Amino acid sequence: MFRSLRVRNYRLFFVGQVVSNIGTWMQRIAQDWLVLSLTGSSTAVGVTMALQFLPMLLFGLYGGVLVDRFPKRRLLFLTQTAMAVTGLALAVLTLSHQVEVWHVYVAAFAVGMATVVDNPARQSFVSEMVGPDQLQNAVSLNSANFQSARLVGPAVAGVLITTVGTGWAFLYNGLSFIAPITGLLLMRTRELHSTRRAPRKKGQLREGLRHVAGRPELLWPIVLVGFIGTFGFNFPVWLSAYADDVFHTGAGSYSLFNTLMAVGSVAGALLAARRGTARLRVLIAGALAFGLLEIVAALAPTYWIFALFMVPLGMFGLTVNVTTNTAIQMATDPVMRGRVMALYMMVFLGGTPLGAPIAGWVTDAYGPRIGFVAGGVVSTVAAVTVGLVLIRSGGMRLSVGWQGRQPRLRFVPKPPATENELVKA
Repeated sequence: MFRSLRVRNYRLFFVGQVVSNIGTWMQRIAQDWLVLSLTGSSTAVGVTMALQFLPMLLFGLYGGVLVDRFPKRRLLFLTQTAMAVTGLALAVLTLSHQVEVWHVYVAAFAVGMATVVDNPARQSFVSEMVGPDQLQNAVSLNSANFQSARLVGPAVAGVLITTVGTGWAFLYNGLSFIAPITGLLLMRTRELHSTRRAPRKKGQLREGLRHVAGRPELLWPIVLVGFIGTFGFNFPVWLSAYADDVFHTGAGSYSLFNTLMAVGSVAGALLAARRGTARLRVLIAGALAFGLLEIVAALAPTYWIFALFMVPLGMFGLTVNVTTNTAIQMATDPVMRGRVMALYMMVFLGGTPLGAPIAGWVTDAYGPRIGFVAGGVVSTVAAVTVGLVLIRSGGMRLSVGWQGRQPRLRFVPKPPATENELVKA
């Protein structure tokens, strides 16, 4: 389960990300709650999310081109430093009681601009640290790392917000980037698995898009996570509204919801680390379960039932993320990996500027339950549709049988057409 941690460079990267990810989650919780307290509007929370992810939608592919052209380690120095400065600036404004909602909007957009390069660089740098044989394990452990920080970050943020204020969460996040920057400096560059960098030339964006468009195993998983990321992952909007408007329990409950979701996400990441391969059927099943769970959780009648649903939601949401990430990286030419991962991150995160304001508006207009149900319905329909498309494009059919006394459903290759069928065709 933890075999990729034997690699020194990846171990340094992993430890640095533990510290930084805790700060990232602290800032996410503090940022959402600060906007809600300044405006009292779920729509404003959605706008904040939209501004943070809008750069990925607008410039994500260009970020991928940069990642394919330049050394990824050097790019990560720059992006991590930029995000540290942004966190510290927001901390100063908040602690000095000068913060206004437009300051948060600007900070969210600045972080989004750094993320345009940081996300595809981090995702594709993993293969350079561990090589192709341990890629799935390292990707899964990265997710476990991020989600484990989600256990600590929201809890600490909740305590800080209710005791001394949101500014201290922003301060920790700004300082936490010292750890990953130090880890990058200590790496042994001679031990990295070097990959051929793309030369500077015209048409590289179109080249990356053609590479994806011509391969269903890349195209349709990206389409699926695009729908789920845009309409199914608007948890800051929904969970803050549930804590504030449905259960009337405040920031502590919002933190608890995120923590319980992280418990499920860590479990999902560790299970993914044990799996040897990333299969598309696991992706479709995880996406379908995720959508259905959102619908059921949205209708939960009591506080604790709703809270407990966050655990399986986190597990299946993480399954979708890790399986897609690994499957795409393994199926992509290394010289194209930055562009393909940028496209993946663009549709997964870049859809938030479209989905978050819509989710916020539906939540404000019709209530948190309707907003949450709508996200689950879109995710479920997307999973079913993409699953059927992949089955058809792969020449598969559904086989129904029995294994002992238990029914067994599986996908098997279609039999070749008979001579009579070919004549009729």
